[in-house]
Amino acid sequence: MTTTTTLAELPQLKGQELGQSSWIEVTQERVDTFADATGDHQWIHVDVGRAKAESPFGGPIGHGYLTLSLLIPLWSEVLTVTDSPMAVNYGLNKVRFPSPVPVGSKIRLTATLKDVEEVAGGLQITVAAVIEADGAAKPVCIAEPVFRIYAG
Repeated sequence: MTTTTTLAELPQLKGQELGQSSWIEVTQERVDTFADATGDHQWIHVDVGRAKAESPFGGPIGHGYLTLSLLIPLWSEVLTVTDSPMAVNYGLNKVRFPSPVPVGSKIRLTATLKDVEEVAGGLQITVAAVIEADGAAKPVCIAEPVFRIYAG
């Protein structure tokens, strides 16, 4: 589900769930590519045999920061501001990884608009973001991203 709105209407959505993304799979290839990009080759992520034999998770898991990085493609499915030509990531207020993401899991985002503030040229929004893995008892990532959405 995608919320489509304008900058003028966006403040009225404060406190509301904006939507839920589709599911995306966290594959071993994605984990390996992330490991190569970041230099984080810890065996619990990239050594499938060892992770199956020695990890308390029963197999390889995705990096927490990989999960966090997937927030952006998931977020792009949740909110469309029709009269904004540009938005930027402004930062994060907090991030937690309550549960691991086993390789092969499918994850999705549910986002709620927590706050809206005026800034020069547009709006700054704070989002309550919850990323869940299909079938997991707890979320795999809880974050509070801050975006700046600019007027056209």
